[in-house]
Amino acid sequence: MAGQALGQAAKDVRTVDSSGETADDRRRIMKTSFQALLAARIDYAGLFPPAALSMDDAVANYAAYRASDDAWALARLIVPAVRLEEFEAAFASVITAAVGTPWSIAALAQASDADAMRAFNARQRARAGIDTVESRAVCVDDIEALTPLTALGAVYVEVPIHEDPEPLIAALAARGLRAKVRTGGVTSSAFPQAAEVARFLLACARHEVPCKATAGLHHPLRGEYPLTYDAGAARGTMFGYLNVLLAASWARRGLTHAALTALLEERAPAALQADDAAIVWRGHTLRVDDLIADQARAAVSFGSCSFREPLDDLPGLFPS
Repeated sequence: MAGQALGQAAKDVRTVDSSGETADDRRRIMKTSFQALLAARIDYAGLFPPAALSMDDAVANYAAYRASDDAWALARLIVPAVRLEEFEAAFASVITAAVGTPWSIAALAQASDADAMRAFNARQRARAGIDTVESRAVCVDDIEALTPLTALGAVYVEVPIHEDPEPLIAALAARGLRAKVRTGGVTSSAFPQAAEVARFLLACARHEVPCKATAGLHHPLRGEYPLTYDAGAARGTMFGYLNVLLAASWARRGLTHAALTALLEERAPAALQADDAAIVWRGHTLRVDDLIADQARAAVSFGSCSFREPLDDLPGLFPS
């Protein structure tokens, strides 16, 4: 049934969570600085593992999240370009009247999908629209082929980071494209090293390339977590989305590779202090004004197959 919760990643929208915390309580706990850090930052990827929801369920969940008290943290719905017609069928069954603000779609696509995406935007007009495209590249020629997709909006290109990605980041900068980094998956081997992510973020900062991260970012801080939602699932070391978002901002402010690596590996909630003016990590300070400015120029968003889990984990880590 459309909208049915399927596992942890698809928890129904709740005004009050299991601990009795309301959305207003969460915003109070997070302080102004955490709100600035997370505003419109969570791209909902419910179609993808480990949630792997049906299109009907993912679309129904996104509609509910848009109407929830936590909608301030919600960004785009991620849909593969090859499933756009399937999305439209599910969308039509959920949206029976005016949608208000149009739905923002991030399409996973290749250059050959351009015509299909333009046709989708023409059909949907003010109801939903692709304003972001995500793709992959392993060489400069791949990047060049993706450049025409900028006519649709921002283009994020996932690049490999096991080797130094700086040449590819420079090529993205020269063509007005953005960067994407894969920070995990459903197996331990899918997670890169913290030093590799730090190198990627520094390259983006040097070339002034906005970026996004995806996969394995369900929890605020780095730690050992189940890799899937299956009972008895294997556990692995996962990045925290706070670690990644903060590292992207501090990469633009001169933090060294060693310090950024340490930040990406940070597990202790006590190492982070947040109030209405700033976030402080081990003597380094990011003001709210910095965080707001970085929404468009550092780590713009992160993809998660759960919208609820990243938010619901925060109160336990940072009680008021």
